[in-house]
Amino acid sequence: MDVQNKMASNALTLETELAWFSAVAKMRIDQKFERELPQNEAMLQPPEHDPEASIYANFIQHYGMSPEERLIVLLALIPYIRPQLLDLFFQTDEQLNRGCTALGGIQGKMHGGFLPTGETALFLLAGDDLQARFEYQQMFESGHYFARHNLLKLEMAPVGEPPLSAPLVIADEIVDFLTRGDLRKPDFSREFPAKLISSGMEWAELVLASGTQEQINELIIWMRHEKTLMDEWELGRRLRPGYKTLFYGPPGTGKTLTATLLGKRLERDVYRIALSSVVSKYIGETEKNLERIFGSAENMNCILFFDEADALFGKRTNVSDAHDRYANQEVSYLLQRIEEFPGVVILASNFCNNIDEAFMRRFQAVVHFPIPNVDEREQLWNNAFSKHSSIAEDWNIREVAIRYELSGGAIMNVIRYASLMAIDAGTKVIQHDDVINGIRRELQKEGKTL
Repeated sequence: MDVQNKMASNALTLETELAWFSAVAKMRIDQKFERELPQNEAMLQPPEHDPEASIYANFIQHYGMSPEERLIVLLALIPYIRPQLLDLFFQTDEQLNRGCTALGGIQGKMHGGFLPTGETALFLLAGDDLQARFEYQQMFESGHYFARHNLLKLEMAPVGEPPLSAPLVIADEIVDFLTRGDLRKPDFSREFPAKLISSGMEWAELVLASGTQEQINELIIWMRHEKTLMDEWELGRRLRPGYKTLFYGPPGTGKTLTATLLGKRLERDVYRIALSSVVSKYIGETEKNLERIFGSAENMNCILFFDEADALFGKRTNVSDAHDRYANQEVSYLLQRIEEFPGVVILASNFCNNIDEAFMRRFQAVVHFPIPNVDEREQLWNNAFSKHSSIAEDWNIREVAIRYELSGGAIMNVIRYASLMAIDAGTKVIQHDDVINGIRRELQKEGKTL
């Protein structure tokens, strides 16, 4: 089915769902205000859909949604696709000459329509039936698949106000999926402080130590066969979801590149977490920032890459003041959130002993990225030069690889420098002196000399 037909069939499914929602909402409001209006009982029955007919129908079937759950999803979705349908919730309590408290709802800063809250949802499902209200309330608890799969949730209510007075919100990714049929890649922003990273290189160009490569292959195998392991073999009942691993080693040894190429090979986006945008000096803000990332990523089937992970996942300190106590709370929050996250999380650090032991116990793999040996360095040198250049006859790559112990990142910096010098000199031949000068510059960064 092409994109146009897919969107058309999805719109048709949603039209019937919206008509059903409108009938149910109108019935509930008529009951509330004791209006004796005829109801078409057939309209109150949830429509049936072929799960193969549209994305929305398949979504309903996938989760085995009850009619009540379908109504809540529609209630959260309507402000994005047909907001005028909720105008009927703008009812006035004639005795008080004000809005009706039972219907809940808020108005946005720019949106002129009715934005539903938890109260709106429970009114729609339960009316004035207190027992039913208590039963349906579980839909907003953490154990329900709405929360576990980050489909929809209640925002945090202000301190001292009832939790159900908070807005009912549906994840942006779910809105995209249920309307357009795909997931929009989020842009770096305050709401999603992570950046999509990519590389023009291919997997075959990656040079790793044999032990490192072996552990990376284990991760690839898990990513390929996760569903078989967890669902068909039913080990999901015993194993924690997701795969968490630590990449550690000196700068320039390929940690970020490996994470990026993993995503490219397995067709998963890789998002690099911008720690400067996540960590906050204000109490509770770091957790909120991280929750936005984890919550969005749960629906994206992507890889989360935490570079310089020591800043977030470092060892907890002894509590000597309030700052230490809140810093430790952040680590405890991360432990819980990482354990619950069903996807792939990669942490990168220069030293593995900087990471809190509680995280170390939860990693499926701890992968060392050492400085490459002579053969690996030679391969890096050979792979990295432009095919449009050549090296001068007075030097050879093997001798340079033997003599100078450099990381892959440092080798690339040398090649950039020597290639620029050749271009500036009007030649395509890489000179030995330029390579040595480039190496000297890299060693000076580390406080070393030739």
